Amino acid sequence: MSERDYHIKVMSQSDLLLAIDWAAAEGWNPGLHDIESFYAADPNGFLVGYLGDEPIASISVVKYDHSYGFLGFYIVKPEYRGQGYGWALWQAGLKYLDGCNIGLDGVAEQQANYRKSGFALAYGNIRFEGNGGGPVPEPKDGDLVNLETVPFDDVESYDQGFFPTARTAFLRAWLMQTGSTAVGIKQQGLLVGYGVMRPCRNGYKIGPLFANDALVAEDIFLALKALAKSSENIYLDVPEVNLPAVALAQKYQLEPVFTTARMYTKQIPEISVDRTFGVTTFELG
Repeated sequence: MSERDYHIKVMSQSDLLLAIDWAAAEGWNPGLHDIESFYAADPNGFLVGYLGDEPIASISVVKYDHSYGFLGFYIVKPEYRGQGYGWALWQAGLKYLDGCNIGLDGVAEQQANYRKSGFALAYGNIRFEGNGGGPVPEPKDGDLVNLETVPFDDVESYDQGFFPTARTAFLRAWLMQTGSTAVGIKQQGLLVGYGVMRPCRNGYKIGPLFANDALVAEDIFLALKALAKSSENIYLDVPEVNLPAVALAQKYQLEPVFTTARMYTKQIPEISVDRTFGVTTFELG
């Protein structure tokens, strides 16, 4: 390490904006308005490494509760890589999440390094890219609704089947994110799937896309896809072990552009990967 003072602190909002810019430079295509939702999840869960007065490294270690946390935004400015700054920040992040089962969606080439810190592979994710546009379909079974018309408690109850613990503050902010659209399908008055599409640096990402079956997922996907122009890109992050989800992306000519490895430090949580047709966000799980 340099003789200049290297110190780690909790990010300010401006620090997080800078980390989001770094993520964009890495090709991760962050959302335009993610910051409010991320901060809502855990305002103490974003760390930055400063070399003197210069921010050079970032990591997010969002603690959802005492049992579960998620790691992301692990970035070191290119000119400072391989000098120990990232490792020091990594250790500080793991210390903050001590005792938790920690999840991450890491780039595949870093899997070996993550294993050294106790992470084990659960499954891979594939980012698919395609074009927006198309008509809004009539749902095959059920009613398409704006999620604003569904009581939040009902949405949160449904969401808990897909996440290891409650994420109330994050979810409330995510559903209300500037520029986003959230829709669901109800059958006999019950929510059987929902999806969110938000604007990103490039096009739009659909996430999450949760549904009880592939037909419901397809209806939600098409309703959101139709909101983007045919000239705009849309992205869907799919667990590769969910073959109907992969088939949905392929059916609408989405192409794989990026992969990640979902890893955990402890047991694989009992979540409905088979009903996860789109991951919420690689940064926060």
